[in-house]
Amino acid sequence: MDLKFRVAGRIARPVSEVFEAVVDPQQLSRYFTTGGAKGRMQTGATVMWDFHDFPGAFPVKIVEVVKDSRVVLKWAANEPGAAEPYDTTVTMTFEGLDDGRTLVTIAEQGWRETPAGLKASYGNCEGWMQALCAMKAWMEHGINLREGMFK
Repeated sequence: MDLKFRVAGRIARPVSEVFEAVVDPQQLSRYFTTGGAKGRMQTGATVMWDFHDFPGAFPVKIVEVVKDSRVVLKWAANEPGAAEPYDTTVTMTFEGLDDGRTLVTIAEQGWRETPAGLKASYGNCEGWMQALCAMKAWMEHGINLREGMFK
């Protein structure tokens, strides 16, 4: 079994605005990284993300950035008890729609086929869907869904 998932949602903003809300650490910190983000996402960069629900900043390796189209990143798999640490790969795609909205798709793969890997993949699937909902609420209505949720 290949442990992977894909979530998607439509944001009522142009693709350039939605893309920028992901790659710009100041904007990402407003709705997603509750403990803050440091470093702009650029191909080859390593940025730092921090979350109140998963405390302690950690590195996110940016593999590829294609403006207004795609971001590929690698980060540590959250698999407690793994024999050795490993990374999963996250691919975010941004598609401008005819009605002016943007379809954002987030896919993640690469967990080991273990019970702990399966559990970790479910947790990240939940987190990425929540990230899409938080992005939509922030970009369309100025509401931070994650504020106060985890602390």
